Amino acid sequence: MMELNMYINGEWVHARSGKTREVLNPATGEVIALAAEGDVEDARDAIQTARQAFDSGIWSELPAAERGRYLLAIADKLEQQSEEIVRLETLDNGKPLRESAFDVADAVACFRYYAGIVTKPDGQTYHVSDPMQTLVVREPVGVCGLIVPWNYPLLMAVWKIAPALAAGNTIVFKPSEVTPVTAQKLFAIIDEVGIPKGVANMVMGAGPTVGNEIAESHLVDKVSFTGGTVTGRSIMRAAAGNIKKISLELGGKSPNIVFADADFETAVDYALFGIFANQGEVCSAGSRLLLEDSIYDRFVARLVERTKKIRIGSGDDPATEMGPLVSQAHMEKVLRYIELGKEEGATLLCGGNRITENGLDKGYFVEPTIFTDVTPEMRIVQDEIFGPVLVIQRFSDEAEAIRMANDTPYGLAGGVFTQDGAKALRVIKKLRAGITWINCFNPTYNEAPWGGYKQSGIGRALGTYGYEEYTEVKQININLQVQPTGWFEE
Repeated sequence: MMELNMYINGEWVHARSGKTREVLNPATGEVIALAAEGDVEDARDAIQTARQAFDSGIWSELPAAERGRYLLAIADKLEQQSEEIVRLETLDNGKPLRESAFDVADAVACFRYYAGIVTKPDGQTYHVSDPMQTLVVREPVGVCGLIVPWNYPLLMAVWKIAPALAAGNTIVFKPSEVTPVTAQKLFAIIDEVGIPKGVANMVMGAGPTVGNEIAESHLVDKVSFTGGTVTGRSIMRAAAGNIKKISLELGGKSPNIVFADADFETAVDYALFGIFANQGEVCSAGSRLLLEDSIYDRFVARLVERTKKIRIGSGDDPATEMGPLVSQAHMEKVLRYIELGKEEGATLLCGGNRITENGLDKGYFVEPTIFTDVTPEMRIVQDEIFGPVLVIQRFSDEAEAIRMANDTPYGLAGGVFTQDGAKALRVIKKLRAGITWINCFNPTYNEAPWGGYKQSGIGRALGTYGYEEYTEVKQININLQVQPTGWFEE
């Protein structure tokens, strides 16, 4: 069994209280690790350490190229240890090995991307009225609190850690208490490459204690959170104390719109991928499928046929296409939503049950589930379920599709399938969402911004936009003719 400790000021430490939390394999319910269960005092230790390290300039004043070399070294070691890390990610989270492999490769690429960003041109100069020259530069924010969810434990960590460190900040990182295993491996690599003590710190523990302290602390200059909208609101309130900068990537109930002229099999394939990849535990999941009337019956029949063929099992089986949900508590939440959908009058076409056959009874497996005959006010249409549950709606024309697509509090993502390029762009431009796709669904790129409209969050991750989230903008005015103004008479 693994023992997972916190990393503060370059040292591995137990929780001050001595408490630990069991970490379970979601495929079997077995305990795979004991993780330090930090509390407010542990969080304060890490925050104070990060504050001192930032104020010392040990990292922020390091040449950008040198910071970039550290990030490249982290990427190299991640890549070298990728086989082990892929196995641990699947053990910890439950996702199939092929998905863990993609996540680790993407994490490696993310570190390399931001290692390159730090030495590229930035800032601006202005030719204002003589004799003045004005510059605009970007500087690190300071101490950044980084809080990540359990659905992409390693990748979400890297999406925050890489740009934060690249920009010259110090960090206090909190992994999900459900999935802390690969975070420990990442910080072991950070330790191996020799990043100065106090620059990168990790505190384990529950969100209401450790996460809240990070959000409230006046020594923290920025908090970046990925997770549910309810928690996002509490972080906004906590962050108001010192008006710290915030980045919030929150919930989604994303529409996937399929017009009658779409390539049929491609649209079916992406409809499956959009909701059942990663067991539906994806913030941008295409959890609402909108079908044009004339293809509705044929499309639904084909989708159900393929859904029933999805191979479900332990993530460490190479044949598995969909693994377990992350925890018993989350499985029970998803099952409650399925029951709610039936109570609301929706038609359950397939799935809807916990899977207990073929040796899966000790894991948290839920069948891929599809509902039809839904109405806009239903909870299963409006709420983020965050599991393998798809609701299908029908529309008659372009205007109705757009209206239905925008009819939730969220605005994270959306997709459009059609072979009419002009129509595709017309519809995409009218979707109130930050991440959109045409004739595909769910690909992500380190180079492109990630984030949403409305209650799906504030700010952007990834790309140059994600880097800028970890910087402050400073205006510098230089007088090139040093002499008195003569504004006041002597």
